[in-house]
Amino acid sequence: MTAERALPRNGRARGRSRPRPDTPVLVRQLRNGIEESVHRGDIVETDASGRLIRAVGDPDRIVTLRSTVNPFGVVALIEAGGIGAFDLEPPEIAIMASSHSGEDFHVRTIQGMFRRAGVSQNFLACGSEGMPLDPLTAARLARDGEKAGPIRHMCSGQHAVSLLLSRLKGWDLETYWQPDHPSQVAYRSAVARAFATTPERLLTAIDGCGVETYAFPLREVAQAYAFLADPGSIAKRDSRSSVAEPLTTVRDAMLASPETVAGRHDRLDTSLMKAAEGRLISKAGMEALRAIAILPGPRSGTLLDAASGLAVKIEDGDGYDRGTWAASVEALRQVGVLDGQGLRMLARYHRPSILDPHGRVGAESVPEFELAPVGELIG
Repeated sequence: MTAERALPRNGRARGRSRPRPDTPVLVRQLRNGIEESVHRGDIVETDASGRLIRAVGDPDRIVTLRSTVNPFGVVALIEAGGIGAFDLEPPEIAIMASSHSGEDFHVRTIQGMFRRAGVSQNFLACGSEGMPLDPLTAARLARDGEKAGPIRHMCSGQHAVSLLLSRLKGWDLETYWQPDHPSQVAYRSAVARAFATTPERLLTAIDGCGVETYAFPLREVAQAYAFLADPGSIAKRDSRSSVAEPLTTVRDAMLASPETVAGRHDRLDTSLMKAAEGRLISKAGMEALRAIAILPGPRSGTLLDAASGLAVKIEDGDGYDRGTWAASVEALRQVGVLDGQGLRMLARYHRPSILDPHGRVGAESVPEFELAPVGELIG
Protein backbone atom coordinates (compact mmCIF):
# COMPACT_ATOMS: atom_id res chain seq x y z
CA MET A 1 0.00 0.00 0.00
CA THR A 2 1.46 3.38 -0.96
CA ALA A 3 0.66 6.92 0.08
CA GLU A 4 -0.77 7.58 -3.38
CA ARG A 5 -3.39 4.86 -3.30
CA ALA A 6 -3.98 4.28 0.39
CA LEU A 7 -7.34 5.30 1.75
CA PRO A 8 -7.60 6.93 5.16
CA ARG A 9 -10.33 6.23 7.66
CA ASN A 10 -12.64 8.89 6.19
CA GLY A 11 -12.48 7.17 2.79
CA ARG A 12 -10.79 10.07 0.98
CA ALA A 13 -7.27 9.99 -0.36
CA ARG A 14 -5.11 12.42 1.55
CA GLY A 15 -1.65 12.01 0.12
CA ARG A 16 -1.33 15.79 -0.36
CA SER A 17 -1.83 18.48 2.22
CA ARG A 18 -4.11 21.34 1.31
CA PRO A 19 -2.64 24.86 1.12
CA ARG A 20 -2.36 26.38 4.59
CA PRO A 21 -1.69 30.12 4.28
CA ASP A 22 -3.05 30.76 7.78
CA THR A 23 -0.62 28.52 9.68
CA PRO A 24 0.24 30.46 12.85
CA VAL A 25 3.71 31.61 13.74
CA LEU A 26 4.96 29.67 16.76
CA VAL A 27 8.56 30.88 17.04
CA ARG A 28 10.31 34.05 15.85
CA GLN A 29 14.04 34.28 15.19
CA LEU A 30 15.16 37.68 16.46
CA ARG A 31 18.49 39.47 16.14
CA ASN A 32 18.61 42.61 18.30
CA GLY A 33 14.82 42.72 18.08
CA ILE A 34 14.81 42.40 14.29
CA GLU A 35 12.75 39.50 13.00
CA GLU A 36 14.96 37.48 10.66
CA SER A 37 12.69 34.47 10.16
CA VAL A 38 9.71 32.66 11.61
CA HIS A 39 8.71 29.06 12.26
CA ARG A 40 5.03 28.32 11.64
CA GLY A 41 3.28 25.23 12.89
CA ASP A 42 0.51 23.51 14.79
CA ILE A 43 0.16 22.19 18.33
CA VAL A 44 -2.64 20.10 19.80
CA GLU A 45 -3.34 18.51 23.19
CA THR A 46 -5.96 15.78 23.61
CA ASP A 47 -6.94 13.14 26.12
CA ALA A 48 -6.97 9.41 25.40
CA SER A 49 -10.54 9.59 24.09
CA GLY A 50 -9.49 12.12 21.46
CA ARG A 51 -11.19 15.08 23.15
CA LEU A 52 -9.41 18.30 22.24
CA ILE A 53 -8.06 20.12 25.28
CA ARG A 54 -5.87 22.87 23.80
CA ALA A 55 -4.81 23.81 20.32
CA VAL A 56 -3.15 26.40 18.14
CA GLY A 57 -3.30 25.97 14.39
CA ASP A 58 -4.87 22.97 12.66
CA PRO A 59 -5.49 19.83 14.77
CA ASP A 60 -6.26 17.91 11.57
CA ARG A 61 -2.92 18.56 9.89
CA ILE A 62 -1.70 15.26 8.39
CA VAL A 63 1.78 14.24 9.54
CA THR A 64 3.93 11.18 9.02
CA LEU A 65 4.79 9.60 12.35
CA ARG A 66 8.43 8.85 11.53
CA SER A 67 10.14 7.83 14.80
CA THR A 68 7.22 8.85 17.01
CA VAL A 69 5.76 5.46 16.02
CA ASN A 70 8.50 3.51 17.81
CA PRO A 71 6.93 2.97 21.26
CA PHE A 72 3.88 1.37 19.68
CA GLY A 73 5.82 -0.99 17.43
CA VAL A 74 7.68 -2.56 20.37
CA VAL A 75 4.31 -4.01 21.40
CA ALA A 76 4.59 -6.59 18.60
CA LEU A 77 7.71 -8.15 20.14
CA ILE A 78 6.32 -8.08 23.67
CA GLU A 79 3.08 -9.75 22.57
CA ALA A 80 5.09 -12.55 20.95
CA GLY A 81 6.88 -13.29 24.23
CA GLY A 82 10.11 -11.50 23.38
CA ILE A 83 10.83 -10.28 26.92
CA GLY A 84 11.00 -13.80 28.31
CA ALA A 85 12.58 -15.34 25.23
CA PHE A 86 15.51 -12.90 25.17
CA ASP A 87 15.60 -11.86 28.84
CA LEU A 88 15.04 -8.23 27.92
CA GLU A 89 15.69 -5.51 30.50
CA PRO A 90 13.98 -2.06 30.63
CA PRO A 91 16.88 -0.21 28.90
CA GLU A 92 16.69 -2.71 26.04
CA ILE A 93 12.94 -2.19 25.70
CA ALA A 94 13.50 1.57 25.80
CA ILE A 95 16.14 1.50 23.07
CA MET A 96 13.73 -0.30 20.74
CA ALA A 97 11.37 2.67 21.25
CA SER A 98 14.15 5.21 20.81
CA SER A 99 15.86 7.44 18.29
CA HIS A 100 19.21 7.09 19.98
CA SER A 101 22.36 9.14 19.47
CA GLY A 102 24.64 6.23 18.58
CA GLU A 103 26.75 6.58 21.70
CA ASP A 104 28.77 3.62 22.93
CA PHE A 105 26.26 2.66 25.61
CA HIS A 106 23.49 2.59 23.00
CA VAL A 107 25.59 0.28 20.85
CA ARG A 108 26.39 -2.02 23.78
CA THR A 109 22.71 -2.22 24.69
CA ILE A 110 21.69 -3.37 21.22
CA GLN A 111 24.66 -5.72 20.93
CA GLY A 112 23.67 -7.36 24.21
CA MET A 113 20.20 -8.14 22.87
CA PHE A 114 21.56 -9.45 19.61
CA ARG A 115 24.13 -11.62 21.37
CA ARG A 116 21.51 -13.34 23.52
CA ALA A 117 19.21 -13.79 20.53
CA GLY A 118 21.95 -15.09 18.25
CA VAL A 119 21.39 -12.30 15.71
CA SER A 120 24.25 -10.68 13.82
CA GLN A 121 24.23 -6.88 13.69
CA ASN A 122 25.18 -7.28 10.03
CA PHE A 123 21.51 -7.91 9.30
CA LEU A 124 20.64 -4.29 10.20
CA ALA A 125 19.28 -2.60 7.07
CA CYS A 126 18.77 0.92 8.42
CA GLY A 127 21.86 2.42 6.77
CA SER A 128 24.42 4.61 8.50
CA GLU A 129 24.54 7.90 6.56
CA GLY A 130 24.96 10.94 8.80
CA MET A 131 25.37 8.84 11.93
CA PRO A 132 25.96 8.87 14.81
CA LEU A 133 23.87 11.82 15.96
CA ASP A 134 26.10 12.41 18.98
CA PRO A 135 28.80 14.89 17.87
CA LEU A 136 31.34 13.74 20.46
CA THR A 137 31.05 10.13 19.34
CA ALA A 138 31.20 11.16 15.68
CA ALA A 139 34.37 13.20 16.32
CA ARG A 140 36.02 10.30 18.11
CA LEU A 141 35.20 7.87 15.31
CA ALA A 142 36.56 10.31 12.73
CA ARG A 143 39.75 10.81 14.75
CA ASP A 144 40.29 7.06 14.95
CA GLY A 145 39.48 6.49 11.28
CA GLU A 146 36.46 4.35 12.17
CA LYS A 147 33.39 4.39 9.94
CA ALA A 148 30.05 4.30 11.74
CA GLY A 149 28.04 1.16 11.01
CA PRO A 150 24.25 0.72 10.95
CA ILE A 151 24.17 -0.14 14.65
CA ARG A 152 24.96 3.52 15.36
CA HIS A 153 21.98 4.65 13.27
CA MET A 154 19.31 6.32 15.38
CA CYS A 155 16.74 3.77 14.12
CA SER A 156 18.73 0.59 14.81
CA GLY A 157 16.72 0.03 17.99
CA GLN A 158 13.48 0.18 16.03
CA HIS A 159 14.89 -2.28 13.49
CA ALA A 160 15.92 -4.58 16.34
CA VAL A 161 12.23 -5.18 17.07
CA SER A 162 11.76 -6.87 13.69
CA LEU A 163 15.04 -8.78 13.86
CA LEU A 164 14.33 -10.20 17.31
CA LEU A 165 10.75 -11.00 16.34
CA SER A 166 11.99 -12.76 13.23
CA ARG A 167 14.49 -14.80 15.26
CA LEU A 168 11.77 -15.74 17.72
CA LYS A 169 9.35 -16.82 15.00
CA GLY A 170 11.86 -18.40 12.65
CA TRP A 171 11.27 -15.87 9.88
CA ASP A 172 13.87 -14.80 7.33
CA LEU A 173 16.25 -12.21 8.79
CA GLU A 174 17.65 -10.70 5.60
CA THR A 175 14.29 -9.39 4.33
CA TYR A 176 12.86 -8.23 7.68
CA TRP A 177 12.56 -4.62 6.44
CA GLN A 178 10.26 -5.32 3.50
CA PRO A 179 6.61 -4.30 3.95
CA ASP A 180 5.19 -7.78 3.35
CA HIS A 181 7.60 -9.50 5.77
CA PRO A 182 5.73 -11.13 8.71
CA SER A 183 7.62 -8.99 11.22
CA GLN A 184 6.47 -5.81 9.47
CA VAL A 185 2.92 -7.17 9.31
CA ALA A 186 3.02 -7.73 13.07
CA TYR A 187 4.54 -4.27 13.67
CA ARG A 188 1.85 -2.69 11.50
CA SER A 189 -0.89 -4.52 13.40
CA ALA A 190 0.41 -3.25 16.76
CA VAL A 191 0.52 0.34 15.49
CA ALA A 192 -2.97 0.10 13.99
CA ARG A 193 -4.47 -1.19 17.24
CA ALA A 194 -2.75 1.53 19.29
CA PHE A 195 -4.31 4.11 16.96
CA ALA A 196 -7.74 2.43 17.08
CA THR A 197 -7.81 1.47 13.42
CA THR A 198 -6.98 -1.53 11.21
CA PRO A 199 -3.83 -2.24 9.17
CA GLU A 200 -5.59 -2.04 5.82
CA ARG A 201 -6.75 1.50 6.57
CA LEU A 202 -3.30 2.87 7.41
CA LEU A 203 -1.83 5.50 5.13
CA THR A 204 1.79 4.49 4.60
CA ALA A 205 5.02 5.91 3.23
CA ILE A 206 8.72 4.96 3.31
CA ASP A 207 10.68 6.21 6.30
CA GLY A 208 14.26 7.46 6.06
CA CYS A 209 15.58 4.19 7.54
CA GLY A 210 13.87 2.05 4.90
CA VAL A 211 10.84 0.67 6.74
CA GLU A 212 7.26 1.87 6.57
CA THR A 213 5.97 4.90 8.38
CA TYR A 214 2.34 5.92 8.83
CA ALA A 215 0.37 9.16 8.52
CA PHE A 216 -2.31 10.51 10.85
CA PRO A 217 -3.96 13.81 11.73
CA LEU A 218 -2.01 15.63 14.44
CA ARG A 219 -4.87 15.19 16.92
CA GLU A 220 -4.66 11.39 16.54
CA VAL A 221 -0.92 11.50 17.27
CA ALA A 222 -1.69 13.40 20.47
CA GLN A 223 -4.45 10.91 21.31
CA ALA A 224 -2.11 7.95 20.87
CA TYR A 225 0.43 9.57 23.20
CA ALA A 226 -2.30 10.25 25.76
CA PHE A 227 -2.97 6.51 25.60
CA LEU A 228 0.75 5.82 26.06
CA ALA A 229 0.73 8.07 29.14
CA ASP A 230 -1.91 5.95 30.89
CA PRO A 231 -2.70 2.75 28.99
CA GLY A 232 -4.62 1.21 31.87
CA SER A 233 -7.18 4.02 31.94
CA ILE A 234 -9.13 2.94 28.87
CA ALA A 235 -12.19 0.71 29.08
CA LYS A 236 -11.96 -3.02 28.35
CA ARG A 237 -14.42 -2.57 25.50
CA ASP A 238 -12.08 -0.06 23.82
CA SER A 239 -10.44 -1.58 20.74
CA ARG A 240 -7.04 -0.42 22.04
CA SER A 241 -7.29 -2.53 25.19
CA SER A 242 -5.43 -5.44 23.54
CA VAL A 243 -2.21 -3.40 23.56
CA ALA A 244 -2.68 -1.65 26.92
CA GLU A 245 -0.61 -4.09 29.00
CA PRO A 246 2.42 -4.33 26.68
CA LEU A 247 2.29 -0.57 26.09
CA THR A 248 2.46 -0.03 29.86
CA THR A 249 5.68 -2.06 29.85
CA VAL A 250 7.08 0.17 27.10
CA ARG A 251 6.04 3.35 28.91
CA ASP A 252 7.67 2.27 32.17
CA ALA A 253 10.89 1.27 30.40
CA MET A 254 11.12 4.64 28.66
CA LEU A 255 10.45 6.53 31.89
CA ALA A 256 13.24 4.58 33.60
CA SER A 257 15.79 5.17 30.80
CA PRO A 258 15.55 8.72 29.43
CA GLU A 259 19.16 8.71 28.16
CA THR A 260 18.43 5.54 26.20
CA VAL A 261 15.37 7.15 24.56
CA ALA A 262 17.60 9.83 22.97
CA GLY A 263 21.09 10.53 24.34
CA ARG A 264 23.34 12.17 26.90
CA HIS A 265 24.28 15.26 24.91
CA ASP A 266 21.99 17.94 23.49
CA ARG A 267 18.87 15.80 23.03
CA LEU A 268 15.67 17.57 24.04
CA ASP A 269 13.67 14.36 24.54
CA THR A 270 16.07 13.20 27.24
CA SER A 271 16.34 16.67 28.77
CA LEU A 272 12.55 17.05 28.97
CA MET A 273 12.15 13.67 30.64
CA LYS A 274 14.84 14.52 33.19
CA ALA A 275 13.48 17.99 33.93
CA ALA A 276 9.97 16.60 34.52
CA GLU A 277 11.05 13.29 36.00
CA GLY A 278 8.30 10.69 35.93
CA ARG A 279 5.79 13.10 34.42
CA LEU A 280 6.25 12.68 30.67
CA ILE A 281 7.68 10.78 27.74
CA SER A 282 8.97 12.87 24.84
CA LYS A 283 9.65 11.41 21.41
CA ALA A 284 10.79 13.32 18.36
CA GLY A 285 10.25 12.36 14.75
CA MET A 286 12.02 13.74 11.70
CA GLU A 287 10.70 16.84 9.90
CA ALA A 288 10.06 18.65 13.17
CA LEU A 289 7.40 16.49 14.79
CA ARG A 290 7.41 15.86 18.54
CA ALA A 291 4.87 13.84 20.51
CA ILE A 292 4.70 13.96 24.30
CA ALA A 293 2.85 11.65 26.68
CA ILE A 294 1.90 13.55 29.84
CA LEU A 295 1.20 11.24 32.77
CA PRO A 296 -1.58 11.91 35.29
CA GLY A 297 -0.70 14.33 38.04
CA PRO A 298 -1.16 17.89 39.26
CA ARG A 299 -0.26 20.79 36.98
CA SER A 300 0.42 24.41 37.72
CA GLY A 301 -2.24 26.96 36.79
CA THR A 302 -4.86 24.42 35.75
CA LEU A 303 -7.30 21.98 37.31
CA LEU A 304 -6.47 19.29 34.75
CA ASP A 305 -4.69 16.31 36.32
CA ALA A 306 -5.57 13.51 33.88
CA ALA A 307 -3.22 12.04 31.29
CA SER A 308 -2.98 13.79 27.95
CA GLY A 309 -0.95 13.81 24.77
CA LEU A 310 0.73 16.78 23.13
CA ALA A 311 1.77 16.89 19.47
CA VAL A 312 3.96 19.68 18.06
CA LYS A 313 4.67 20.16 14.36
CA ILE A 314 6.87 22.85 12.81
CA GLU A 315 5.81 23.40 9.21
CA ASP A 316 9.21 24.12 7.66
CA GLY A 317 10.91 20.95 8.97
CA ASP A 318 13.11 23.04 11.30
CA GLY A 319 16.58 22.06 10.16
CA TYR A 320 18.19 23.85 13.10
CA ASP A 321 15.90 22.27 15.75
CA ARG A 322 15.37 25.69 17.32
CA GLY A 323 11.68 25.88 16.36
CA THR A 324 10.68 22.53 17.83
CA TRP A 325 12.88 23.10 20.88
CA ALA A 326 11.32 26.46 21.73
CA ALA A 327 7.75 25.45 20.85
CA SER A 328 7.89 22.14 22.76
CA VAL A 329 9.18 23.68 26.01
CA GLU A 330 6.77 26.61 25.78
CA ALA A 331 3.81 24.30 25.12
CA LEU A 332 4.66 22.23 28.20
CA ARG A 333 4.89 25.44 30.21
CA GLN A 334 1.49 26.55 29.03
CA VAL A 335 -0.19 23.23 29.85
CA GLY A 336 1.24 23.41 33.37
CA VAL A 337 3.77 20.57 33.25
CA LEU A 338 6.92 22.71 33.38
CA ASP A 339 7.62 25.62 35.70
CA GLY A 340 10.26 26.87 38.10
CA GLN A 341 13.30 24.62 38.28
CA GLY A 342 12.23 22.56 35.28
CA LEU A 343 12.10 25.63 33.05
CA ARG A 344 15.45 26.83 34.34
CA MET A 345 16.98 23.45 33.47
CA LEU A 346 15.60 23.79 29.94
CA ALA A 347 16.39 27.48 29.37
CA ARG A 348 18.74 26.85 26.44
CA TYR A 349 15.99 24.92 24.67
CA HIS A 350 13.23 27.35 25.60
CA ARG A 351 14.94 30.32 23.93
CA PRO A 352 17.77 28.85 21.85
CA SER A 353 20.46 31.42 21.14
CA ILE A 354 23.22 31.85 18.57
CA LEU A 355 26.55 33.16 19.86
CA ASP A 356 29.12 35.13 17.92
CA PRO A 357 32.84 34.16 18.00
CA HIS A 358 33.28 36.23 21.18
CA GLY A 359 30.51 34.52 23.13
CA ARG A 360 27.96 37.29 22.72
CA VAL A 361 24.32 36.47 21.97
CA GLY A 362 23.72 37.35 18.34
CA ALA A 363 20.21 35.98 17.90
CA GLU A 364 17.62 34.00 19.77
CA SER A 365 14.49 32.01 19.02
CA VAL A 366 11.47 33.29 20.93
CA PRO A 367 8.25 31.23 21.23
CA GLU A 368 5.20 33.38 20.65
CA PHE A 369 1.83 31.64 20.69
CA GLU A 370 -1.13 30.93 22.92
CA LEU A 371 -2.11 27.30 23.33
CA ALA A 372 -5.68 28.16 24.18
CA PRO A 373 -8.23 25.83 25.78
CA VAL A 374 -10.48 24.62 22.99
CA GLY A 375 -13.61 25.52 24.94
CA GLU A 376 -12.50 29.15 24.87
CA LEU A 377 -11.89 28.97 21.11
CA ILE A 378 -15.35 27.64 20.28
CA GLY A 379 -17.40 28.96 23.18
